[in-house]
Amino acid sequence: VQLQASGGGLVQAGGSLRLSCAASGRTFSNYNVGWFRQAPGKDREFVAAIRRSGGSTYYTDSVKGQFTISRDNARATVYLQMNSLKPEDTATYYCAADRDLIVSSMGNGGAYDYWGQGTLVTVSS
Repeated sequence: VQLQASGGGLVQAGGSLRLSCAASGRTFSNYNVGWFRQAPGKDREFVAAIRRSGGSTYYTDSVKGQFTISRDNARATVYLQMNSLKPEDTATYYCAADRDLIVSSMGNGGAYDYWGQGTLVTVSS
């Protein structure tokens, strides 16, 4: 499956952005999808993930209540709604997909087989 992340940009602190991860090439509804981010000079970190059916979602503690992951399988797209953005949310955001992930692996970037190219989010103070 091919993934295309978009929606990044420059936003002031407190603002919102919605990232999109559009998939092509395979039956998208068969894939679990995660969002990860990497800030300059830092390791990649898990942000959020959603199961194939969309019935279960997972978040890193720092974004709970602030970010919402959702999916539209008919449009083969996963979204990451980001509200109340903070300067520390500045990073390149990547979406990733994998068919066969157990729940405990949803936050493990190494478990995902397919990655998009990343979209840059910059939050100014």
